[in-house]
Amino acid sequence: MHVTRILAIRHGETAWNRDARIQGQIDIPLNDTGHWQAERTAAALADEPIDALYSSDLSRARQTAEALARQRGLAVQTHPGLRERHFGAFQGRTWAELEQEHPDVVHAWKTRVPDFAPPGGESLLALRARVEATFAELAARHPGQAIAVVAHGGVLDILYRAAARVDLQAPRAWAMGNAAIHRLLWTADSGFALLSWGDTRHLEEADEAGPRDEQAAA
Repeated sequence: MHVTRILAIRHGETAWNRDARIQGQIDIPLNDTGHWQAERTAAALADEPIDALYSSDLSRARQTAEALARQRGLAVQTHPGLRERHFGAFQGRTWAELEQEHPDVVHAWKTRVPDFAPPGGESLLALRARVEATFAELAARHPGQAIAVVAHGGVLDILYRAAARVDLQAPRAWAMGNAAIHRLLWTADSGFALLSWGDTRHLEEADEAGPRDEQAAA
């Protein structure tokens, strides 16, 4: 059986992450901490085999992937199927604003109603179909190899649920930190399997070049 190894990585920090502002598919770049996190992630994976490098086509993911690409001489292959969930009319707003103005809608969001979608946005059911199909497509291109995939929190949440066989409505009980590294396997017969999740040791180590006061907020 040909197994594909997957290194799934969340993008580094952005200014909107710090503000708890909903990014969705708005193209927000990394902030200084995010660039630092991307470089640390690339260094942490320097000795791991990677045969191909994929990324969401949104800047924050692509810039994170480019740090790995520079180190290895690999091209970043972007895929729109790796984009964050489309939050529709919620994009650009903070959770505090939405809770004050639309508490009923936020309740449906927070309780993870599968077919609920913000106005003009994407439901969890649609997101799951997109994410699982995209990761399976990419993994199937590389049997017996290893790929790195840089994506977003909502996307990787779906990947975790697929690998750990967790229901779509179950409350999230796993970490989704910026620039965290997650390791999985994929086969055509069995789908996704989880090896490890939420590795952020590379961000916790002291580094003279790191922005110390910002690191804690990653």
